[in-house]
Amino acid sequence: MLMSVLSLKGSPGATTLAVALAARWPAPARALVVEADPSGGDLGLRFSLSSTPGLVSLAAAARRGGDADLVWRHAQQLPGGLPVISAPPDADQARAALSALAPDPTSGLGVLRAAADQPGTVVIVDCGRMDPGSPALPIVRASDAVVLLSRAHADDLAHLPRQLPTVGRWSPNPVLLLVGEGYSTAEVARELGVPPLGRVPDDPSGAAVLCGRPNKLRWGRSGPAHSALGRFAHRVATELATRERTPASRTQPRPAEPVTQAPALRSVPGVQPGAVSSNGVRVASNPAADHHDQQGGQAS
Repeated sequence: MLMSVLSLKGSPGATTLAVALAARWPAPARALVVEADPSGGDLGLRFSLSSTPGLVSLAAAARRGGDADLVWRHAQQLPGGLPVISAPPDADQARAALSALAPDPTSGLGVLRAAADQPGTVVIVDCGRMDPGSPALPIVRASDAVVLLSRAHADDLAHLPRQLPTVGRWSPNPVLLLVGEGYSTAEVARELGVPPLGRVPDDPSGAAVLCGRPNKLRWGRSGPAHSALGRFAHRVATELATRERTPASRTQPRPAEPVTQAPALRSVPGVQPGAVSSNGVRVASNPAADHHDQQGGQAS
């Protein structure tokens, strides 16, 4: 499986969630994180990784072609043993590496696809904040699944009604996750017609482990497995892993035909998708929020 994690506005924690999903991906599959954020990478600084190997060396090697094992030769390991391909922190260098890697389905993008097509393998790509001009867009379009993160306040959600049709053209299998306080999942489902899969819990200690910060929790099975963020990531990863896989080798961009309705990601019992306001998210007619939802994320 090739999966992209991205946002459309702000920085709601795509890198941290990508690492959490990979760290808690159900066994026996092996997971790899590829940092493909055009604004620059964070993993190298967070975990004091070497500048090479990484995204730059992978992009250079992919020009000469490569097999499914090429990506693994350009990965480094985090403290818990999770393999990652880190991007340089400098935005210009990161964009240059992505511009060399992503557009070519026969070499650069092809090596990611080849690795993801191996049995029992998931390649999770942190694409950062996405826009139509991002050099990471070819990776998103070639992905089997896309995880879209959005904060749940009105100013964040107001952008989604106009942007979700675009996401639907990028990928046939998008998943929406909410981050932080704000509208409940039921309210978002009712107003957007796109039921979120869940809400990422507010878990500073669990996030600290996944960001390489000193913390009482240790990496490995003790940290992510016992944190609220790690448990949530495991539920989401298990859900994604059990879904029917899209046929492989979708390296060519999908047709850009107009899409007038955002895709319904999942049904939520008792919630009827409503019409989307032309000005964004409306205040729900029922002001009572889902108390359970506000207490932390539970994958639907």
